[in-house]
Amino acid sequence: MPESSDSRDGFDEMEYLEQPEAWRRPQPLLLRLLNLWFGFSVDVTRQAYAASGFGLMALKYAVEAAVVYHFSGRFFSPVGFLNPLLSMRQEFFKPPAPEWLAWAIFFWSLPFLWIAVSMSVRRATNAGASAWLGLIVLVPLVNYVGMPLLCVLPARPGESWANRRVRPSDQHKLTSAMLGIAVSLAIALVMVGVGVYALKDYGATLFLGTPIWMGAVSAFLYNRPFPRTFIGSLVVAEISILIAGAVLLLFAFEGVICLAMLYPVAGAMGLLGGSIGYFLATFTATRGRNLTIVALALPLLAGAESQLRPPAALYEVATSIEIDAAPDAVWPHVIGFSDLPAPPAWYFKLGIAYPQRATIEGTGVGAVRHCEFSTGAFVEPITVWDPPRKLAFDVESQPAPMHELSPYRHVHPPHLDGYLRCRRGEFRLIPLAGGRTRLEGSTWYEFEMSPQDYWTLWSDAVIHRIHGRVLEHIRNLSEADR
Repeated sequence: MPESSDSRDGFDEMEYLEQPEAWRRPQPLLLRLLNLWFGFSVDVTRQAYAASGFGLMALKYAVEAAVVYHFSGRFFSPVGFLNPLLSMRQEFFKPPAPEWLAWAIFFWSLPFLWIAVSMSVRRATNAGASAWLGLIVLVPLVNYVGMPLLCVLPARPGESWANRRVRPSDQHKLTSAMLGIAVSLAIALVMVGVGVYALKDYGATLFLGTPIWMGAVSAFLYNRPFPRTFIGSLVVAEISILIAGAVLLLFAFEGVICLAMLYPVAGAMGLLGGSIGYFLATFTATRGRNLTIVALALPLLAGAESQLRPPAALYEVATSIEIDAAPDAVWPHVIGFSDLPAPPAWYFKLGIAYPQRATIEGTGVGAVRHCEFSTGAFVEPITVWDPPRKLAFDVESQPAPMHELSPYRHVHPPHLDGYLRCRRGEFRLIPLAGGRTRLEGSTWYEFEMSPQDYWTLWSDAVIHRIHGRVLEHIRNLSEADR
């Protein structure tokens, strides 16, 4: 009996067709849950979706509330946990909470984001809707409607996650990869044009949704019309993210510093999107026509997000230092100080703005303090003058927060203008035993780039370093006068 073409190629069609059944063999409960949450091979019913969603949300809140209370002594309310801008969380990361706590909470949240997206995509398929609908969980506020809807939509008879059987092949592999990367690059450029230059909004749809969709589309097209390998799909998804960043740099849309800060999130979201695209193409009947819907939905979602965004929250960064001098000796160096030495820290040398000197015109409330940075001067009218205990001021104007690194001489992306706004500052001088002083410095600022819980980690860290540079200089000047 002659061999079929599949047998000659070393492909066992029966084994391939029966492979999904192997995934449903009896397994330990923990392994079944891990496959349900982190994998893409298991169909998701509305019961599993609701139980996992509410159960994991309760677990995440309980752990975060316990950790926050342990390190800061503050109660983390459910309202703060559900706040879509996460601005209320900043209150819980102030001292005495350690500086690393905010970073730990952010990285702890990433597996939950993966589970939400993975299960939502499969639940949408189970309900007979387009799998792309599951990505609605990435849209702030809208996801609070979309996720409950996915909990109640009934399963559609004949619809399941693993219902496509196509013979694997390497035919047109490079062509499919190039097509996927090209389409994902087009998505990135359209979203930058719409989000940044038309809407003037750096939102979660741009920073989270776009990389996921880029990864999903590039991997999806790479696996059509023939499924490829999972690892190859992830590589194509990551290449699409890297090429998009290189194009933004090449055409002077962005600089190196912002792209470097963005890549940890964009790269991770690209891997998530690549996984989604691979399994969509390999195990569902989803067709390429849905990509048109995605292309139209992204700008619409970005527009909706920009309209629904609440007023910017006010964040505080507080830093302190102890000085071996009395408050009376420290006060003159608080209201104005001489030139600081050149910054030794590498991050300042890359272009992050750093303080150079401070001068003041007049005395008392109404005087104007000028804090000169490497990018320009902060103009700070004095609002509280209480020597030698407290100096407070508003910020009337401020320079750009950095000089972007770029192959070009002058690159000034929009996020350097008005997206990080310092509102006010304050110095507090607290007397200590032995004629010493604890000097505390605070800056209050607004930040308009989402996801704020990620970007404010960077802004808080930079402002802490700026505070440290100023406070150490004041300490050196004060102790030298003794």
